[in-house]
Amino acid sequence: MEELLNGTIDPACLQEPPLALDVIRQLDVFGWCLYSVLTFMSCVSLLLYLDQCVYIYKNMSYPKKTTLIWISGAAPVIATMSCFGMWIPRAVMFTDMTSNCYFAVVVYKVLVLLIEEFGGSAGFLRRFSGKPFIIRTGPCCCCCLCLPQVPMSRRWLFFLKLGVLQYAILKTILSILSIVLWTNGNFDLADLEITGTAIWINPFIGVLTIISLWPVAIVFINTNGFLRDLNIMPKYALYQLILVLSQLQTSIINILAMDGTIACAPPFSSVARGSMLNQQILIVEMFIITVVNQHLYRRTYDDLSPEVQDNDKNDAEVALKTTLVEHDV
Repeated sequence: MEELLNGTIDPACLQEPPLALDVIRQLDVFGWCLYSVLTFMSCVSLLLYLDQCVYIYKNMSYPKKTTLIWISGAAPVIATMSCFGMWIPRAVMFTDMTSNCYFAVVVYKVLVLLIEEFGGSAGFLRRFSGKPFIIRTGPCCCCCLCLPQVPMSRRWLFFLKLGVLQYAILKTILSILSIVLWTNGNFDLADLEITGTAIWINPFIGVLTIISLWPVAIVFINTNGFLRDLNIMPKYALYQLILVLSQLQTSIINILAMDGTIACAPPFSSVARGSMLNQQILIVEMFIITVVNQHLYRRTYDDLSPEVQDNDKNDAEVALKTTLVEHDV
């Protein structure tokens, strides 16, 4: 019975992803139309982003403009890398690594943007030093109602930044390590054995991701009321949407492909076909997000009003004393 089942399996379903030339050869009329439209969408996303970068560079002040350029580039970068992965299936490991490393930096830049809207770390501390911050937020502690509120301080702000920065650094290091192990045949997403490297690296990256999202959520939930005039809510929502689509959606499709739910279609194996479908879906999703980003980022906003940006005189004195004491410590 096993020999009969093995005999019905197309050998291509057990092979590596096809070469780019093999992909081109097997395209029919619909395939050419689909690949052409998706490639066009990726190119438009990149051109819209470059135009947006020019606008931000000319109309925004430093260092805020570099932060906005990084954040608004998440969708077009993912779309461009997905386009490369669609045409060159064997390069998916490299394109996914590039997208993930870029987005890891974007997570940190979102926190930086929230702080820079108040005038940087100094202005943020002047506004919130000594004020209690709610920390029972997702994705770590949204259900922990017993957690106390923590007063904002220079040291607490440093730990919040460190909690996000570790993801940008360690995610890049682990991605490069995964590539090195993959080229040597030691890293395979389908290998779920306890001796496999993927079963150790991927969960660890997941833990780092959760830890990095928590500080961003803490700062956002405590400051978004002051930043509504700057359209911070839709910007944060798009950042969360990109996170879900590029991380959670990709993981779900990979699991379905490894489980065999996504059928093999020669020359694509189940895993390769799942990866190809994910790249195509991401291109469409990131194109839509890039168009929406044009409305949010390709415009200038008025600075925060003095009532919001600065404390009253007594609060400023308290913040200054707190800062000096912590600096001495």
